[in-house]
Amino acid sequence: MRKVKVKICGLKRTQDIECVNRLLPDYIGFVFAKTKREVTEQQAAQLKAMLNPQIKAVGVFVNAEIDLIVRLAESRTIDIIQLHGDEDAAYCERLRLQTELPIIKTVRVKDAGSFENLQAYPCDYLLFDTYTKGQYGGTGKRFDLSLVADEKISRPYFIAGGLEAANVTDVLKNSNAFAVDVSGGVETEGFKDPEKIAAFIAEVRGDNDDKR
Repeated sequence: MRKVKVKICGLKRTQDIECVNRLLPDYIGFVFAKTKREVTEQQAAQLKAMLNPQIKAVGVFVNAEIDLIVRLAESRTIDIIQLHGDEDAAYCERLRLQTELPIIKTVRVKDAGSFENLQAYPCDYLLFDTYTKGQYGGTGKRFDLSLVADEKISRPYFIAGGLEAANVTDVLKNSNAFAVDVSGGVETEGFKDPEKIAAFIAEVRGDNDDKR
């Protein structure tokens, strides 16, 4: 049976890296956008140097200058690009011309209309997150999974939005997600919590083991 991958997003401290190096999620996320989890290029480079090479570093961007993304790609600070803003197909095309790194395009799910024209994006993966007016992710809110289940989605996709160890099995059972993406759901008082990260990963991988 399929093995759902895990992404732990919003890492910014050395102890966060030490934690994931022990627990080995498939992906981690460095956020290069104006949020409480933002990291600078220098911080991300230092953290990436500590990261177990088995774990892929995803750079998360919101309507960023393409030059910034290319610079981080060329320095190998990131392994995958996640576009989490209003970037259109033309933006993705321009980015494709300047880097060969895989691209994840985020779709903020509001209703069935959110899934129109998905094929227009020249990306490798999609990521479905909860729509909240004026916010680009990190809301801690879930969306109606049945909207995804009703769609024929040809590309592998991530599910994000309000996930935690207590509810992630619902995603595994009610979608064909390639990966699950968590940030706030593995934090305590705004900081990554090793026990919550361990519980989340165990829940995902334990469910996968049951399915095999």
